[in-house]
Amino acid sequence: MAKSCCQTPEPDAAAHNDPRWRRVLWIALTVNAAMFVVEMVAGVAADSRSLQADALDFFGDAANYAISLGVAGMALAWRARAALVKAATMLAFGIWVIGYAIYGLIAGADPEPATMGMVGTLALATNVIVALMLFQFREGDANMRSVWICSRNDAIGNVAVLGAALGVFGTGDAWPDLLVASIMAGLALWGSAEVFGQARRELSHG
Repeated sequence: MAKSCCQTPEPDAAAHNDPRWRRVLWIALTVNAAMFVVEMVAGVAADSRSLQADALDFFGDAANYAISLGVAGMALAWRARAALVKAATMLAFGIWVIGYAIYGLIAGADPEPATMGMVGTLALATNVIVALMLFQFREGDANMRSVWICSRNDAIGNVAVLGAALGVFGTGDAWPDLLVASIMAGLALWGSAEVFGQARRELSHG
């Protein structure tokens, strides 16, 4: 049977030793680690579930970039196993955010829209830059693709955070913030399924 059109090419280890790939990963790792600190502090100060969820996403991405750097140059099977670890972290993030949003709905929250908007704009600019740097690697193996998917989802999530800020400002209520946190959880679960599926295919062919 012919390969599915959804399957992506499987580059050899040399692709992962490409200096451009490693350089982009180091930049992405540094930027995401810095944004985790900025957004978590702002999220707590603004009582925003969506900002805190996005901050944890930055932390998870920084860890994933570190994993990608660690397996760069290894055989495809090892890179696929690393992608499975990433898929598991994305799944855990999604489940945690859903639970945290439900807690906010029950306990109540009073998010500050101005802080959400300013920090959300900074986060969006950061993720768009990283996503553009990673765009050329989006059709690689499961490990490369997982890095691209994380950055793509982050940019989408940042737009949603800005929408939540506008919603909180317009309604004076916390539900837009909680809704966006739930949407971000859905993105994490969707991305996890994509990465997990491709990694399993690569392991089965390895």
